[in-house]
Amino acid sequence: MEIVPFVGRQEELKALKQLLQKKTASLVVIKGRRRIGKSRLVEEFADNLKFYSFSGLPPTDKTTDQSQRDEFARQLGEQCGVPGLRSDDWGSLFILLAKHTQKGRVIILLDEISWMGSKDPDFLGKLKTAWDLNFKKNPQLILVLCGSVSSWIEKNIISSAGFLGRISHKITLGELSLNESNTLLDEIGFKGSAVEKYMILAITGGVPWYLELVKPGLPASENIKKLCFEPDGILAEEFKYIFHDLFPGRRREIYRKIVECLAQAAAEYKEVAEAVHYTSSGPLSEYLDELIMSGFVSRDYVWAIKSGKLSKLSKYRLRDNYLRFYLRYIASQLEKIKMGQFKTVSLASFSGWDTVMGLQFENIILNNRPLVYEKLGIKPEEIVFDNAYFQRKTSKQKGCQIDYLIQTKYKTLYLCEVKFIRKEVDVSVIHSVEEKMSRLSLPRGYSILPVLIHVNGVSDQVYEKEFFYKMIDFSELLIDGYFRKRRVPKQGMPKLIRIM
Repeated sequence: MEIVPFVGRQEELKALKQLLQKKTASLVVIKGRRRIGKSRLVEEFADNLKFYSFSGLPPTDKTTDQSQRDEFARQLGEQCGVPGLRSDDWGSLFILLAKHTQKGRVIILLDEISWMGSKDPDFLGKLKTAWDLNFKKNPQLILVLCGSVSSWIEKNIISSAGFLGRISHKITLGELSLNESNTLLDEIGFKGSAVEKYMILAITGGVPWYLELVKPGLPASENIKKLCFEPDGILAEEFKYIFHDLFPGRRREIYRKIVECLAQAAAEYKEVAEAVHYTSSGPLSEYLDELIMSGFVSRDYVWAIKSGKLSKLSKYRLRDNYLRFYLRYIASQLEKIKMGQFKTVSLASFSGWDTVMGLQFENIILNNRPLVYEKLGIKPEEIVFDNAYFQRKTSKQKGCQIDYLIQTKYKTLYLCEVKFIRKEVDVSVIHSVEEKMSRLSLPRGYSILPVLIHVNGVSDQVYEKEFFYKMIDFSELLIDGYFRKRRVPKQGMPKLIRIM
């Protein structure tokens, strides 16, 4: 089987390679959602180095601490040339591994560590002891602890007193950038248009493993149908593995209810509590925080434009494109999909297709903000705040929702309208943005510049109106060679649209 070339993660690789210059052993923690490429990153880093890799068993009702130890012993025996190893104690297994790695440059990966150690309350204590007494005695050793259950890692390792002062480096691995996702699609041979690439990214996000499933000879619509709407579609089943592997037992259902709520629209805490029929005084905030740490949800805070300070208002947004797509289109039709009833259905016929694609595209924009800065000629240090923005309705102001708002220290606001539709954006977009601008409550002396972000073209009427300060065609960013040729434009004086 041909291995897809490793793409991106240059900053992470650089940080890991800097550890090779240390004269003491290093303990590294890497966390991130399932399929994001954590172990692949470590494998790339360890290429041409002595490398030991161990992975915990996926949890089931029958998985025990002993079965985890047996599997670790099997992997240890296979890699160290000592078959038939058995152990009733994690400490003994760690000491044996330390003996085989006590000299020379060596990388050890303990993958899915939460699976490996969650059944034994003494697992982490014995690992900590083994690090202190054995592993760190080799100054050229790098031990990497890696896992998908970010909340478990945060609580039990990163924030644990037992590992205080021992961790050399932490990495939270996110999705590939737009540039990296585009490069990966090119590497696997996908020749679709920019719009087709965005269709794929709208379902997969920048999750490497999902992108690697794309068949290069098929258009985007056929790829999506095969992955999501056929009986053996890989992404038709992926959701249950995410929730089974990451979220334990009875709590799994509350996590699902939360993401089902957020799949419809971003929501405030109270709205989430009402939607999932959960008391606001209960541990709902803990569940939301765990979804955030796992990379599936984002908490978007509103800020006070005049003071530039965060307010208490916030909304939770489902930032994971696959989860939203699954919950909106696959979950309710899963039985029909398994019976093959969707093989001939057109994606465009799905209810609310353009609306959901628009929401998915907004996630892509928010996850690739530096590209918008570049297109607008804004330097990152000039930005006060930027995010999706909402304004509550009160007796003194109207309510409004803005796809993406950027505030600079020059009292300039860039109101970005994000559009992903099958046809050209028509003049109605101007009326929509004008309404948002009229509703937005601005302090005196602030200017507001409307920006249109699109991928499928704009009608001549929109150009003729000369309403937008800037129209950013994100399809240009996927043109071959764009990221190699681009230069950051110099900051110019913006055209002032409205001053309060």
